[in-house]
Amino acid sequence: MLNEQILTNANIVTADQVFTGTVVLRDGLISDVQTGVSHLPQAQNLGGDYLLPGLVELHTDNLEKHLSPRPGVDWPSVSAVMSHDAQIIAAGITTVFDALSIGDVNPKGKRMQQLPGMVEAIAQANAADMTRAEHRLHLRCEVCHPDTLSVFRDLVEQPLVQLVSTMDHSPGQRQFALESKYREYYVGKYHLSSEQMDAFIVEQVANSKVYSDRYRRAIVDICLDRGLSVASHDDATVAHVEESAGYGMTIAEFPTTLEAAQACRRLGMSVLMGAPNIVRGGSHSGNIAAATLAKEGLLDILSSDYYPASLLQAAFALGAQLDEAQQTSGAGLAKAVTTVSLAPARSAGLQDRGEIRVGLRADLIHARAVGTLPVIQQVWRQAKRVF
Repeated sequence: MLNEQILTNANIVTADQVFTGTVVLRDGLISDVQTGVSHLPQAQNLGGDYLLPGLVELHTDNLEKHLSPRPGVDWPSVSAVMSHDAQIIAAGITTVFDALSIGDVNPKGKRMQQLPGMVEAIAQANAADMTRAEHRLHLRCEVCHPDTLSVFRDLVEQPLVQLVSTMDHSPGQRQFALESKYREYYVGKYHLSSEQMDAFIVEQVANSKVYSDRYRRAIVDICLDRGLSVASHDDATVAHVEESAGYGMTIAEFPTTLEAAQACRRLGMSVLMGAPNIVRGGSHSGNIAAATLAKEGLLDILSSDYYPASLLQAAFALGAQLDEAQQTSGAGLAKAVTTVSLAPARSAGLQDRGEIRVGLRADLIHARAVGTLPVIQQVWRQAKRVF
């Protein structure tokens, strides 16, 4: 059949096991999954490499690097989307939620001015079928910024918006409970003088008191009315998690403590952590390590955050850790891969992808393990090879 493809002699990673087998693709979907090797002449032999579901990324700000590749440089927006998309698909990410920040805490930043152009460029590239990954939008709302609510009301009308998160990056709480860490991060990132940093802290604390609670409530209400998935961000205490769950949020991005993650599990919130945290062996902000939460059974979703290639690498590293801890072979990798495919897909309301199963979209990755590092050989999106 002209529209049929057969991928065989692969280590197939399903949601619960890894086995040598064959996957048949037809009309953009997975039509058959079976053990054993096909000897049909048209079958593509993967040589014992891994065949995995396409990755689903809920939170990446990678696009911003392509829009502003150097200080003072603004790159044409559609071209930036294409460069970002190339990096995303090369990382095995077939569905990406591009995270756009509303409310720029950078006193020298241009995020707010860039937002309309970024949204339009993503929509234009998607509509013209210029991208190889499927792009959707994740609006990250900095609730301590005075203009966040009004800008959010405008952008949430874009049909590509499917995920929203609320965050408060003011010092003294959540991600930056230690003001010293806050100073270290923002001075390093934005090159502020000591005097500028002092003024910046005073302004952020004051804005948080005025806007954060009111804006968070209003944004969540709008999202729930529209049926959008909503995530909290940097919950640090049980009280934070109870507040987030009380708002109806179902995803907890980057909880900073074990206590917060435990509360998320108790209240039915999916815990999302950074894949770079796994690859690097800990948090750059001094918060709880993702590997620690995985050992406690409290890690549901991984996100590449600021480094797309970290997603598959982290899944393989986590899988090895789980197999070693549980004295299994392959079950750990199967579980780890769900954190970058099935779990994020379901958390965002996507029921048609995220695992290798008959009837789902044929979004697939062919990867070869070189030592402990997965090296991507091919990527398919809806059975079309895109890498």
